[in-house]
Amino acid sequence: MHAVDTNLLLRLFVNDDAAQAAKVRALFDAHAEEDGAFWVADIVLVELVWALDRVYGRPRAQITAALQALASNATVKVESLLALRDAAALYSQGPADFADCLLAAKARSVGCESLRTFDKKMRMLPGVKLL
Repeated sequence: MHAVDTNLLLRLFVNDDAAQAAKVRALFDAHAEEDGAFWVADIVLVELVWALDRVYGRPRAQITAALQALASNATVKVESLLALRDAAALYSQGPADFADCLLAAKARSVGCESLRTFDKKMRMLPGVKLL
């Protein structure tokens, strides 16, 4: 298994550097038959969404599609797959940031009664309570 950094995934989704994107595609192609060949940490997902949104100006629907593609790719092993699926669904509905959606999904997955915050954008997320 190989860990994948955010910049590799960005090259795949954005293709802003053709040479680097080709290297990433070649790497993924070389391991295409290996289930879970590439590990993606939760922090990489947070960075990926932030960059796609803030740096590249991609709409939520496109970002959600990228997250769903990662979640459904057998070659990719996501650190928190079920939380990612829940977080992607929450993120697609807006207005909370993906990091907040992932936090709420992970809190629920470990049995937290609630997630306390001052962040008003999070108030519509399941289990979130404003303090």
